[in-house]
Amino acid sequence: MSRAPLHRRLLTVSGVDRLGSYLVVRVDDPGGPQPEPGQFAMLAASERWGGGEDERPYLSRAFSVARRRGSESHFLLEDVGPGSRRLSELRAGERLWMLGPLGRGFTAPSAGRRAILVGGGVGIAPLAILQDTLEQDATVLLGFRDRERAEGAALLDAAIVATDDGSSGHHGLVTDLLAQEIERDPAAVVYACGPAGMLEGVRAICEVGAVPAQLALEAGMACGFGACFGCVVPRRGGGYLRVCVDGPVIDAAELDHVDAHAGAPA
Repeated sequence: MSRAPLHRRLLTVSGVDRLGSYLVVRVDDPGGPQPEPGQFAMLAASERWGGGEDERPYLSRAFSVARRRGSESHFLLEDVGPGSRRLSELRAGERLWMLGPLGRGFTAPSAGRRAILVGGGVGIAPLAILQDTLEQDATVLLGFRDRERAEGAALLDAAIVATDDGSSGHHGLVTDLLAQEIERDPAAVVYACGPAGMLEGVRAICEVGAVPAQLALEAGMACGFGACFGCVVPRRGGGYLRVCVDGPVIDAAELDHVDAHAGAPA
């Protein structure tokens, strides 16, 4: 597992690319550790990182590493609130604070098992770096609300797309496509990240089909180190898992269900 230095780093944004409703923010991090697929970083703008009349500071925001190219780390953002809005305003040459990579990532499939990558919305991010590192081709299934968001599918290669409104690809849920793939080839392993409802659908389908699945959860975090217990989810059989240190990638078999707060924005 890649371990981050125990301090945040002040880094420079090297570029920003638009993918439909999303932005890919590229950050130059020449001295940072190589992230593993599924790990995340805590990000905060170095300036104007606060809100309200007194500019009360925001907490850092957790984002999955979408890709690592040379000295750059890439992050997929959508403007869904004040923190992500401020990060979405960053442009080349501006700076941000980064702490990471953090957490536990994906485990590669065993020999003879095909990987099926299932993503929803901004949750497609960790599947991109996973696809980059897999030795064999994977089946990629991505779900979005509409055509504009479906442009984010360009982040991965050879993606099969579903949209809620039918404006691009399959008209329906990405879990419809997953059920068909598992029926065709149950000797697969599933890797998923997306909204909580999608992840719960993936978990249930894989449980019925006895297909192993690894779920990258996303939850609000204050620290990223497991100290605050703000991101816990219930573990099957009792107790809790901290998404930041026991995950964010958690074996689906460890969960009775995916909590509503443990998914990426829809």
